[in-house]
Amino acid sequence: MSTSLRNSRAVALAAATAALLLVGLALAFYWVPNAPLEGFRQRIFYIHVPVALTAYACFGWAAWKGLRLLWTREQRYDLESYTAVHMGVIFGILTLVTGSIWARTSWNTWWSWEERQLVLFLVLFLFYSAYFMLRFSVDPGPRRERMSAVYALFGVVLIPVSFLAIRLAEGLIHPVVFDSQVNTRLTASQLITFVVCFAGTLALAGSLYVNELTGKRIDARLGELREALE
Repeated sequence: MSTSLRNSRAVALAAATAALLLVGLALAFYWVPNAPLEGFRQRIFYIHVPVALTAYACFGWAAWKGLRLLWTREQRYDLESYTAVHMGVIFGILTLVTGSIWARTSWNTWWSWEERQLVLFLVLFLFYSAYFMLRFSVDPGPRRERMSAVYALFGVVLIPVSFLAIRLAEGLIHPVVFDSQVNTRLTASQLITFVVCFAGTLALAGSLYVNELTGKRIDARLGELREALE
C-alpha cells in the first residue's frame, strides 16, 4: 500500500471519528430524555459503557495479533499487538475514571470493593498494565515477542469473566440493559445514541491505533538506519 493511500485512509478515519463523536455527544446531551430515576447524570452511560467495550475490543485485538505472531512468526504482529495493548490500557483508564464519576454522582461513592464487576475490571486493567513491565524487562528480539504474545493471550481470558460479572452482579452499579434473548431495555432513542457513541469510541481507538502504529514503524526504521550508518 502506498504512503499517500495510507495517509488518506488515516485522514478519512480521523474525520469519521470526529463526526461520530460529535454526533454521539450531541445525541447524548440534547436528544435522549433524562432517565426516570437518575435524571441527567445517567447520560454518562453513553460515554462509560462504549469506552469500556472499546477497551475490551483493544485487548481482544492485541490477543489476536499475538496469536498471529505465534502462528506465523511474522515480526510485524508484535508491534501491532503491543500498540493494541497500549490503546486498551488508555481506554481502561477512561473506563475507571468515568465509572468512578458515575458511581460518585449516583451512589455517593467513588469505589466499592464489594462490587465484583468493579474489582474484576481493575484486575484486568492492572494485568495489562503489567504487560509493559514484562515487555521492557526483556531485550528486544524473538524471545520478547513470544513472551509478549503469550501474555496478551492469557489476558484475554479475563475479558469474558469481567463482562459476565456485570451480568451476574446483584447491585445497581451496572444495570443490565440487554437480556439473554437479545432484547433491550433501552428506548429507540437511547439505543440509537448508544450505537453512535460506541461506533465513535471504536473509531477513536482505531484512529489512535493507526497513528501510533505508523509512528512506531517509522521510529523502528529510523533505528535500523542509524544502526546501518554506525
